[in-house]
Amino acid sequence: MILKQTTRRRFLTSVGAVGGFAAASLAMPYYARGSSSRPVFTSGVQSGDVDAASGVVWTRVDRPSRLFIEYSTTDKFANAVRLAPFDVTPETDLAGKLLVTGLPPDQEIFYRFVAADLQDINSRSEPIRGEFRTAPVSRRNLRFVWSGDTAGQGWGIDDKGMRTYRTIAYHRPDFMIHSGDTIYADNPIPDEIALRGGGVWKNRIVTEEKRTIAQTLPEFRGQWKYNLLDEHVTALNAICPVFHQWDDHEVLNNWSPSTDLSADDRYKEKSVAVLAVRASRAFHEMTPIRYIAAEPGRIYRKVSYGPLLDVFFVDLRSYRGPNTHGLDEELTPQSRIFGEAQVAWLKRELARSTATWKVISCDLPIGLVIWDDYGKRRGSESISNGDNGAPLGRELEFADLLRFIRDAAIGNIVWLTADVHYTAAHYYDPGRAKFQDFLPFWEFVSGPLHSGTYGPQELDGTFGPEVRFIKAAPGGIESNLPPSAGMQFFGLVDIDGESEQMTVRLMDRDDNELWRTVIDPQRVS
Repeated sequence: MILKQTTRRRFLTSVGAVGGFAAASLAMPYYARGSSSRPVFTSGVQSGDVDAASGVVWTRVDRPSRLFIEYSTTDKFANAVRLAPFDVTPETDLAGKLLVTGLPPDQEIFYRFVAADLQDINSRSEPIRGEFRTAPVSRRNLRFVWSGDTAGQGWGIDDKGMRTYRTIAYHRPDFMIHSGDTIYADNPIPDEIALRGGGVWKNRIVTEEKRTIAQTLPEFRGQWKYNLLDEHVTALNAICPVFHQWDDHEVLNNWSPSTDLSADDRYKEKSVAVLAVRASRAFHEMTPIRYIAAEPGRIYRKVSYGPLLDVFFVDLRSYRGPNTHGLDEELTPQSRIFGEAQVAWLKRELARSTATWKVISCDLPIGLVIWDDYGKRRGSESISNGDNGAPLGRELEFADLLRFIRDAAIGNIVWLTADVHYTAAHYYDPGRAKFQDFLPFWEFVSGPLHSGTYGPQELDGTFGPEVRFIKAAPGGIESNLPPSAGMQFFGLVDIDGESEQMTVRLMDRDDNELWRTVIDPQRVS
């Protein structure tokens, strides 16, 4: 197999050239800025949802400004294309993003922003720049990564920062998938945390918004701005598109229509629906996710990345019923987790896909039993209900999807997820399952990026999962290990342009390869 190689020199040169200004501009927290006579970029740049002809670019400034943007196919910006300027105001917390269209396929795109103060239009910032590569229209080697779970359990930006992001950047992926829990709106960041074995974890940067749980729109926005104070995060964003989805902690832990905050003294706002609306607005303002006019605020979508790969992002949070026992014998709107419209979309788009590989990026694992209330082991938070039997509750909806995939002979589907704060490889085999009307498939789990590491979850046998690899914290008293324990994980995927083989590697933040497998594409008839 021929894999795309990246030398350390190329990596350091790229980060220095592209991300240098972004890192330099983040030398102090954003709330300490504002004395400059010219606009200042506060959070670096981002790109996302890149395909063969377009991509979204994003930035944020410290005052109401007019943003000028241009792009080129060279880092010298020869023959740069200048786009129409647009304004950012407090209405979007001074953040702005733009869908850039008409791009050439399989091409390095270099872009830069300049901001002009709306109070003094001739007062202009220094430029800030980024880059990404558009998807190919012919077969070539592809590389991408995935992970999830950033700045959870109080583990914030210490002296080393969010180092997993730097390790990912070293591999120069075509793009990164952030599989959810992109922020922890319900996890305050303290100044320091006493470590179980002695010593103290010190959060070098703590902002006012991160000292408390998020309830208001400014507080939700502040969760995102905190992550963007980390130099490793902004350096990766400057050279690598990030494709975003969300899970529960963008709002609060395990939220669903059954969430009851009446006895939670931390929350003045008791409506989880109101909190979700504010969280969703902040999510879309602060990430380079595409706007879908047919359903503003929608997260599920497909990104086509050439003839070898389609990526399907699903949303198991926004359309679910309540987190109940999960034992309903009939599928109803209350027992769904995808929701009827999303399932119909996913079936339709999978059937239409002509890409060799169909990667489904899911914000929750399939066969792991995740309780809504761990202490009492009750309430189904994810798909599986823990009874190891025939499909019931949310499993009915997933079984219907798997049966459709089998009947439509849709091959080469791989599921990627995070959420549980460890890394694992699961193989789903109908020969081992209570429900057997499906094609075998892989599910790979990897995370956290920068959060506590936890012990393994139990598997439900309904869909026949088998653990082929796992690395996790021991569990029990050895739960919620800090990032300094080294058990921060991501997955690295390579697709060979000639053989079409997919190689999946599970990695840690020190760039150790923990496990790998090579999957041959299958022809299903």
